[in-house]
Amino acid sequence: MRQKVAIIGAGNVGATCAQRILERGLADVALVDVVEGLAQGKALDLAEAAPLEGHDGFISGSTTYEGIQGAAVVVVTAGLARKPGMSRSDLLEANAKILQSIIPNVVRHAPEAILLVVTNPLDPMTYLAWRLSGFPTERVLGMAGVLDSARLRAFAAQKLRLSVKDIQALVLGGHGDSMVPLKRFTTVSGVPIAELLSASDLEALIQRTREGGAEVVKLLKTGSAFYAPASSVADMVQSILRDEKRVLPASVCLKGEYGLRDVFCGVPVRLGARGVEQILEIPLDPNEKAALAASAKGVRQDMDVVDAFLKGADPVKKGG
Repeated sequence: MRQKVAIIGAGNVGATCAQRILERGLADVALVDVVEGLAQGKALDLAEAAPLEGHDGFISGSTTYEGIQGAAVVVVTAGLARKPGMSRSDLLEANAKILQSIIPNVVRHAPEAILLVVTNPLDPMTYLAWRLSGFPTERVLGMAGVLDSARLRAFAAQKLRLSVKDIQALVLGGHGDSMVPLKRFTTVSGVPIAELLSASDLEALIQRTREGGAEVVKLLKTGSAFYAPASSVADMVQSILRDEKRVLPASVCLKGEYGLRDVFCGVPVRLGARGVEQILEIPLDPNEKAALAASAKGVRQDMDVVDAFLKGADPVKKGG
């Protein structure tokens, strides 16, 4: 029997996630959305594409959660998208209300699943999902670092006119303007990128990476990025379902690593069948460490807003 991935939210990100997962042959997909007919219609369209794409994956669409039972991974993409001029944090309260309606249903129908959050603002929404679910921290993580790192790789490849396959990058911190692209860990077939680009050109790539999401939003005007986010989710889901134990950046709960505690922030992790199997603590120089601390401080401020949002509610008791 094939494994199942549930995707909550059948908008551009959710539907494209479903497409990537099916076409890679990773799992069957249960697509859920509150809008009547949206998940059903996209599921039908994707099913009709299966003979042409050559896969036998099954996809269902629904407005209810019964079909997510048995899901190994639940991907939460539901939420409002940014509009031009909006920051990710501007979405916090509106999307917190959406997650508040979703997570208890996930707990009820897929209590053993690994929870992968994509909804923005990413880091505080991952924290909220953890608070509401009561899942252990190794089963709750957020997708952002894979996307931000991919953007840096793409921009570097364009600048250098080299294959993206030969470029590696690592972006840490919160998924926002204070993210921390690590120049020292950005390489071309092992060669530090600083050896191939001037300091000004490299800084321009770093800044464009920080503004990568906003650049897409500005161009689209009525939506936000979805192709690259969906591919990022697919990489993470693949590492979990196939127990690949890849080292990928993800937003996870830090418990003293990097000098940070009780904050969700993007760091490299070993991702396998049990979820976050290890947080890798790489050596940072003083400037990198200070930048990561500053980014985490911004996330913590948003987490305080989440705590205020939850005050008076009765969230499920925290997991370990």
